Amino acid sequence: MTTAVVTSKGQITIPKPVRDGLGVESGDRVEFVELERGVYTVVAATRDIRDLKGMIPKPAKPVSVENMNRAIRRHAVR
Repeated sequence: MTTAVVTSKGQITIPKPVRDGLGVESGDRVEFVELERGVYTVVAATRDIRDLKGMIPKPAKPVSVENMNRAIRRHAVR
């Protein structure tokens, strides 16, 4: 079992085998996902922007800039 120590500032150093397993490096983000009370999993939250391509389907027909602006005005918080 790999362990880490929490500092007085609430920081930990992720052990190298865990960093390697997550595929994270300095500057990368990780998410702590609560599975149940007191039980968390750590997930690498870094993705290459190119991985997002295709996640949202193209609209059936193009949306004009005027229609986008109209929708923004309609839903703006006042």
